[in-house]
Amino acid sequence: MFLGALDQGTSSTRFMVFDLAGNVVQSHQLEFPQIHPQAGWAEHDPQVILDTCLECMTKVCEKMKQQGLDPSKIQSVGITNQRETTVCWDKTTGNPLHHAIVWLDTRTKDLVEQLISKTPSKDKLHFSDICGLPLSTYFSALKMKWLLNNVPAVKQQHEQDNLAFGTIDSWLIYKLTGNAQHVTDVSNASRTMLMNLKTCQWDRSMLDFFGIREQALPRIASSAEVYGHMALGPLKGVPISGNLGDQQAALVGQLCLSKGALKNTYGTGCFMLCNTGTEPVYSKNGLLTTVGYQLGPDAPVHYALEGSIAIAGAAVKWLRDNLGIIQEAKDVTTFAERTSDTGGIYFVPAFSGLFAPYWRDTCRGCIVGMTQYTNKNHICRAALESVAYQTKDIMDSMERDSGFEIHTLAVDGGLTNSDIAMQIQADIGDVQVVRPEMRETTALGAALASGHAIGVLDLKAFKPKSERQVFKSKMDPGTRQELRNGWKRAIERSEWL
Repeated sequence: MFLGALDQGTSSTRFMVFDLAGNVVQSHQLEFPQIHPQAGWAEHDPQVILDTCLECMTKVCEKMKQQGLDPSKIQSVGITNQRETTVCWDKTTGNPLHHAIVWLDTRTKDLVEQLISKTPSKDKLHFSDICGLPLSTYFSALKMKWLLNNVPAVKQQHEQDNLAFGTIDSWLIYKLTGNAQHVTDVSNASRTMLMNLKTCQWDRSMLDFFGIREQALPRIASSAEVYGHMALGPLKGVPISGNLGDQQAALVGQLCLSKGALKNTYGTGCFMLCNTGTEPVYSKNGLLTTVGYQLGPDAPVHYALEGSIAIAGAAVKWLRDNLGIIQEAKDVTTFAERTSDTGGIYFVPAFSGLFAPYWRDTCRGCIVGMTQYTNKNHICRAALESVAYQTKDIMDSMERDSGFEIHTLAVDGGLTNSDIAMQIQADIGDVQVVRPEMRETTALGAALASGHAIGVLDLKAFKPKSERQVFKSKMDPGTRQELRNGWKRAIERSEWL
């Protein structure tokens, strides 16, 4: 028997098939176009996203047949997705009414300030006791509000109760079930600003504040149950039975199922999550309080503290696609290995402001400290170091909020393929970095949740066979502190707007 996972990310879509031991059987991945109508705006075409999902599933089934494997033995499919990215569509036709607005889009910056001024406290954290989140361009409710304010067709369908809002998971489940199920899970719903963290239902006060009708929103379900069955593509009839936002899926895939367990995912952005158990812990140090997972309708909800970094692997992509100083993403490692330091430069990739723990929408990307000595090797290394510095900033906040010291960091995601990136993380973070042999734990988490939901495996008893590699710090404390002091100065230089 096999389990499928549809991993819909910010820059690519992938379908992966695992056996019940968690080994990868087959996969197929496709990149898709990023749409940038204006500076700071980021959009995706929802139909293109759906098409890439169907193509990836089709290709994997073809590859399995070529291996002599039977795709009909795929028992279930789990979905994991880029979070906060917001889709709107017509309930009657099922067609999108606008491009999806991506999580790192900053068009709502002015709207954020307007809404903060309308709160009694005039504080971006005004609603954090309800939803765990600050008012920020990051979250879905701001994107929904912008669409209602700026797209006449969206406003009209909303007024006629014919509008469907959803994150990417909702859009995909809706389409893949033949326009039958408008549903999300608690982990994705917790990223909208509209869900009450304690009740795990849409909160009336938040809906009223943003002017969004509950009829436009999906039903909130657990992260592991049958939401519907495939009505499109090569897996018709297979249950869709797992659904987790990508970072929560990685938490599950890393088996961080006990209180205090911690993971860090290095993808387009970088996201550290710490399982805080069955009660939400509210941050006093710039972190987000979020739902981790709920492994069944009757299972308890587990919460997490999260530190979110907007730009991690995306900085490497920028070096490749915008500056052209590398040809492939893996080249960043090759060039970074050619130098033992950055030549004194710091790269602050604040392309869409800074997320945790700073939450500064007014910062912009910069490279500081350049001289004529600076070359592309230094810039590539500085890009990798920027991820490590930001991660260390979040580690410090996590330690203050949780009350315990972090000695070990479980990691996953594409950037962890770079040995030098992981060694830099160990050095700057003063932490043991533990990298699994199978690093795509986001997809694994979605697959495991789907199998758990239909009873083909018990996630709580699951034991992976994957080997793990450990990176230990080789940097002396004085050098580490000096480098971090320089990073703090670079952060201040990035304040621009």
